[in-house]
Amino acid sequence: MSGSAAAVAAGVPPAGADRGHPPGGGDGGAVAQATEAELLALCRRVRDQASPGEYVEVVAARNEGTSVKVHGGEVESLTASVTASLGIRVVVDGRAGFAHAGSLADDVVAETLAQARENVAFAEVDPFLTLATPDGVEVVAQPALRNNLVAAIAVDSKVDRALELERRTLDLDPRVTGVRVASYSDGWGSSALCSTNDIEVASSGSHCAAATQPLVVADGQTQIGVGWDATRDPELLDLAEIAADGVERATRLLGAVQPSSGRLPIMLEPRLAATLWGIVAGMLSGEAIVKGRSPFADRVGEVVAASGFTLLDDPTDPAGLGAEEFDGEGLACRRNVLIDGGTLSGYLHNSTTAHRMGVASNACAVRGSRSLPGAGAVALAMMPGSGTPEQLRAPLGEALLVNSFTGLHSGVNPTSGDFSVGGDGLMIRNGELAEPVRELTLASTIQRLMSGVIAIGGELERLPSGSSMPWVVIDDVSIGGS
Repeated sequence: MSGSAAAVAAGVPPAGADRGHPPGGGDGGAVAQATEAELLALCRRVRDQASPGEYVEVVAARNEGTSVKVHGGEVESLTASVTASLGIRVVVDGRAGFAHAGSLADDVVAETLAQARENVAFAEVDPFLTLATPDGVEVVAQPALRNNLVAAIAVDSKVDRALELERRTLDLDPRVTGVRVASYSDGWGSSALCSTNDIEVASSGSHCAAATQPLVVADGQTQIGVGWDATRDPELLDLAEIAADGVERATRLLGAVQPSSGRLPIMLEPRLAATLWGIVAGMLSGEAIVKGRSPFADRVGEVVAASGFTLLDDPTDPAGLGAEEFDGEGLACRRNVLIDGGTLSGYLHNSTTAHRMGVASNACAVRGSRSLPGAGAVALAMMPGSGTPEQLRAPLGEALLVNSFTGLHSGVNPTSGDFSVGGDGLMIRNGELAEPVRELTLASTIQRLMSGVIAIGGELERLPSGSSMPWVVIDDVSIGGS
């Protein structure tokens, strides 16, 4: 299982959050290997206490991280955290008991195992419940996960980065009157998983991130922007670019008005494409399918999107921040095509959802804090097309460049696919960016949005969320305004 998958299983932040290994001087990789070995040894000790008829799965993780927030040229908060987490799942006769703890102390480990065993009695029988079993798929090694580059950064340097980001943000535009907060954070840790089904895996990883929230004022209007990025390599964290992105997002909506209602093409930058297609991935989860809560149930082999639309989950891509070696049940990650040229190819399965549907798991088990493994995407990606954002925009007579979605949780029906959310953005007129607009509603269905894709950009953007997405143009979307 990957560092983040195991960490989440035990209640530790996911990929792109506090993942990696504790600093200890010397070579980062050597520290990671030692920590992984310790965690594996602990997991084995617990697993080997399984009684006859018990199936046991144990996840353990250690994480350490730093967070710096600054305001007005002063440090507002500086925190350093060290966490240890444990998750134990016991399965007996189709019943699963799960228990979680925030310590790896011997007495806590023993108590957690006892609690997991007790919880079996309160669970309902699921004849399809199963732990993962090795399936022979080879692991795609991800050496970068074990390069703990953030451990060598002194705390003073982390503070300096946050202060520099604030200064850069303030200096970019005279309309920037302040920065609500500028921050730097990083994390590193290791995790391991063992089970009575002969699963024994471990991994490590690290990350760093920075963010700024500029406040701009002009002509009596106030706007707040957000610029942020995350990476494994601190040298790739471009503070100038983060500051410029935040200021541009704040200033471009100054003077925004409500647009006229109509039906227009919309243009989505990669981060919003990731948001939209992430909703689709949720509808393709094996859990949603088996519960009948998806518009894509029983539609494998059918055309569900435009012909140029290919969506996949690919944790084996080392360029993405979602790169992983193992899923949340310890199976080797693999490249899974979900929609191929507009045709639905399959779903995201963990071992239990796959068993229920009579197929094999495709290593899409994901875990949330204090929970049993679900099924979902780890590193969602859309295959690119061709063209720059300017080239995609050029043929659009009138369209909307969406700046943000609002109300996604209440505005999208995951069962029917109905889509009605708020938003703001910039009008496009004759291929050029025009006036900013706000207080609008975007209405359609997920199915129509997928079928309405008319252009896909030629370059993937590797997003902090772990997704890899291009720019996208979608035709004929209802815009509700004045």
